Amino acid sequence: MASVNALTRTTLALALLLSLGCSGMSSQDKSTAVGAGVGAVGGAILTGGSTAGTAAGAVVGGVIGHEVKKDK
Repeated sequence: MASVNALTRTTLALALLLSLGCSGMSSQDKSTAVGAGVGAVGGAILTGGSTAGTAAGAVVGGVIGHEVKKDK
């Protein structure tokens, strides 16, 4: 459980740092990054901190974030 908490904190800190440097990113790029961060945290929580689960969550979250803000 401690490793999941550490992974969650690290992921959230990384997402915060990335969001501070996103001033030149499009809305779709920001949505993709946020989706990947949220997906990584969700994947880590659901799989007990598994690396594969975290990576899969990041990929799925990034794709969803990308599609949500897709240019119409």
